[in-house]
Amino acid sequence: MSLVLSALRRRLSKLPAPITVPCSTRQYSATASPYLTLPPHPEWRSIFSPITAAYRDRVSIANPNTADLVARSFMEGTSAVAGSNKIVIEAFPGPGALTRALLALDSSRIRKLIILEDSDIYLKYLRPLAEVDPRVVIIPMTGYSWDTYLYMEENDVLKEVEVVPWENGVHPQLHFISHIPHTIIGEQLVAQFFRNIPNRSWLFKYGRVPMSFVLGEWIWERVTAPAGKSPARCKVSVIAEATAQNELALKPSALLPYDDHFHPRTRKFQNSRPESRRLGHPLVAANVIPHEEQVIVPGLLDKWDYCLRRTFVRKGTPLKTAISTLGPGAESLLAILTDKSLPANQRVDISTPVRELNIAQWALVIRAFNNWPFAPDTLSLHEAFSSKERTR
Repeated sequence: MSLVLSALRRRLSKLPAPITVPCSTRQYSATASPYLTLPPHPEWRSIFSPITAAYRDRVSIANPNTADLVARSFMEGTSAVAGSNKIVIEAFPGPGALTRALLALDSSRIRKLIILEDSDIYLKYLRPLAEVDPRVVIIPMTGYSWDTYLYMEENDVLKEVEVVPWENGVHPQLHFISHIPHTIIGEQLVAQFFRNIPNRSWLFKYGRVPMSFVLGEWIWERVTAPAGKSPARCKVSVIAEATAQNELALKPSALLPYDDHFHPRTRKFQNSRPESRRLGHPLVAANVIPHEEQVIVPGLLDKWDYCLRRTFVRKGTPLKTAISTLGPGAESLLAILTDKSLPANQRVDISTPVRELNIAQWALVIRAFNNWPFAPDTLSLHEAFSSKERTR
């Protein structure tokens, strides 16, 4: 019996009837839902069929021992994301292996677990948890839709959450945890999480809320690619570096080989999608903590987005060449960026390739663009949570 299920059952044994957990047999009473316990990992493929894209792209932790390891890396230890008495929002839980591991932690760790899931087959295994543990709140909506978070706000789901001033440290209560879909949509979702930080929107209106992810290694490489010659350096890398401290929660080897830990397991024949997005590509567990000091000034996010998006089309070329992508006459910005009357730390070496520019240099580029009277009027690219009615 796994450590996770054993710990969870010990907690359930302390709850009032109708649920009982006799220690000798480790069986639930007859009144307990048969879906309270997850099936063994080898049976997941037949129960949670990955035939449709909706389930194939939803990679979830399936090994309960792995779930325990990941839960502890998110909630315990010396990391700044760890804490106690937390209100945790878990998105894309799948059938809930990680959910059960979180609930099996010492009860002082989590006082409320809000689960966002819209799949009926997964909800079948999640709803019984709410029946036996009063800390669990099930919201049958996707973590990808902005409407889900509006619903939470309108229905006072987070009414206990205090607003903590940005300068007062990492938010001690609220913590967002999510499996990230193994698709380009997953990468866009992660990018949107980072984009919400500088404007203090979404959950960041409550303060510096930590986030923990289980995501594809290929997404993580793009998020953390440093300034330099890395081919993975991109717009997401710059925004992520500018807004948050990003670190692995576990050594990547702890989640290898893939098939020992995750669902769906790989099959001999794969589809034609890029190799990094295929089943079996490594996943990592990571923690994200918003910086106290934000380089991206509130209100300038669209201009950062625009400049990064345009110039990274030519990321291997020097800034002096790529700057023309910002609009007609943008070459005039070069004189401002190289003005010798300015201190050295206020100038940019315009011979630097786009992907090698650091955050301080990007801040100077965006400052010059922001002050440019001939900057294009239309900058925004709708890249946000999905919504039937709007994007944000």
